Amino acid sequence: MYTQFFGNYLLTNGYVTKEQLFSAMKRESNQRMKLGTLAMHSGYMTASQIDEIVIRQTHEDRKFGDLAIELGYLTQKQLYELLALQTPAFLSLGQALLDDGVLNNTEFEKIISDYRSQNSIDEAESPWEEQDVISRMFNQFFDSYNEHLSDEGQCFIKLLFNNFVRFVGNDFTPNTIDNSHEIQADCCITQSILGDYSINTYLAMSETTAITFASRYVGESYEKYDEYVQASLEDFLNLHNGLFAVNLSNEVSIELTLTPPESINKQISLSHQTIHIPILYSFGVVDFYMERADE
Repeated sequence: MYTQFFGNYLLTNGYVTKEQLFSAMKRESNQRMKLGTLAMHSGYMTASQIDEIVIRQTHEDRKFGDLAIELGYLTQKQLYELLALQTPAFLSLGQALLDDGVLNNTEFEKIISDYRSQNSIDEAESPWEEQDVISRMFNQFFDSYNEHLSDEGQCFIKLLFNNFVRFVGNDFTPNTIDNSHEIQADCCITQSILGDYSINTYLAMSETTAITFASRYVGESYEKYDEYVQASLEDFLNLHNGLFAVNLSNEVSIELTLTPPESINKQISLSHQTIHIPILYSFGVVDFYMERADE
């Protein structure tokens, strides 16, 4: 999660423009391998074992490494070894910006120092320390929003970022949370969550962005926006909201139900205060909205 918040840090502090960040993110994402790929390359896991864990993650809010150890596919020592092979992604992103001439070494040295200091990032964190760092990063991200976010809202957004990483890719940067009164997009998927925490959720993007998003999500190569791309977006939103409902039921005994996801192909006026989270992927912008539902 370091890379996502590092990109946000660069944007909000004016070190880069969106276009410069997009370019660097695209090249950085092409160089970074997922943990499962590293495990297969090292001979520790088979393709079927990796697929099994990915499927488990669609039902459980669990990390790849934790599930691999639980299922006996990796030892703790092997997991640490694989994690050590993953160059810190935020450093890779910085290197891409250096290569593009957006930053020089002196600027980058200061940025890294300030970023580490602000988030209390040590050179070599243990898994427990890393979780503490990520928690602080989320708190700072939520603090940048001018209004209060409920505990449920914070949990929803944390899970959303994790699911983007797990099922679409980690080459994204969240822009600052704001409020919105309407949605304008080529394609938009919506689903309502009903119960003690009732919200309407929206996933919106351009058709070209949707094609790549769906292709990554299902592991196929779509060439045009059609019903298969639309169905893939609906499935992702339903997957995320379903995991959120399971988490709230397990953790705080809040029972929620979901309406079927549907596609809306028109401008949408929002009647209630709506949280807007722009997600800057290397292939385009994905806009996520959370609207308070009628009680």
